[in-house]
Amino acid sequence: MYFDLMKNMFSFLFSFAILITATSFAQDTDIRYRDYIFKEITVKKNLRYQPDSIADTKKRDHRFDWFEAKDDTLTARPLIIWIHGGGFKFGNKTSRGTPLWSKTFARRGYVCAAINYRKSKKRPLKRFADLADGCFEAVTDTEAAIDYFKKNAKLYRIDTNRIILAGNSAGGMTAIQAVYSSKKDLAKLAGRPDSASLSTQRNPHHIIGVINFWGAVYDTSWLKNTMIPIISAHGKKDRIVLYYTSGIPIYGSGIIHRVATKENIPNLLKTYEGLNHELQKPFNPILNGPRAKRRWLEAGAIAADFLFPFVVSKKRT
Repeated sequence: MYFDLMKNMFSFLFSFAILITATSFAQDTDIRYRDYIFKEITVKKNLRYQPDSIADTKKRDHRFDWFEAKDDTLTARPLIIWIHGGGFKFGNKTSRGTPLWSKTFARRGYVCAAINYRKSKKRPLKRFADLADGCFEAVTDTEAAIDYFKKNAKLYRIDTNRIILAGNSAGGMTAIQAVYSSKKDLAKLAGRPDSASLSTQRNPHHIIGVINFWGAVYDTSWLKNTMIPIISAHGKKDRIVLYYTSGIPIYGSGIIHRVATKENIPNLLKTYEGLNHELQKPFNPILNGPRAKRRWLEAGAIAADFLFPFVVSKKRT
């Protein structure tokens, strides 16, 4: 009996020691930019990256919410600019998964800015030219946000060598076009009369990566222009932004992955079988269920893993 008691005690102590060791190891191996290393974050809302005096804008345009870890002391942190979806007609910086991704990436050690941009006054959900035009304006505003953060890098403690663009749906389209196309490319596609006078430069702000959540590229030949890493997540039964293509020049994540792989562009695609837009089943433009949110978190974790080596290698020395 004494022997059995000692044996059970030894077994308990051994198991407890293994548990403590495993927990300590997990804590010791948490890695910045990949894992959650901060518990608390701070959020500053409705800041401005453009003055309100700009013509033809609403008060809420050009606003952003700022997310950072509460106890982060680094002076040069990678920035992710999150661009919301909504077909260039709806949505804002608090829509869908934008605040969720901003918070969770801040917990990983990034700083995040969720931005508003001008909504289209045309019919982007009905006409392709209007869709491309709405994207052009969203890219223009995104570039203004990038300029703002670069000019205020010390204030926000940003490493300007490590800026990532990210978005879902129309936001994903904006991020992709801002990096892989030129202003002239996009303006010409939209039929803008000033397209001939615009810049042909691609990725002028030297973005180091793109997070594309169920977005698309308008011209697959643009992908090889900059060779920037891209991580995509997409529902294979998406009926809003198709996984492949719909016969008009909108090429979803399935095509992006295929072309990027052929061109040796670093990329990864997480396919969600049987799911619709926003990783829902079925898609609901108003409600966000807990299952969809869990998928958004999973997509974010996959993106963090993919981006990790690129973010670390670009660290300012």
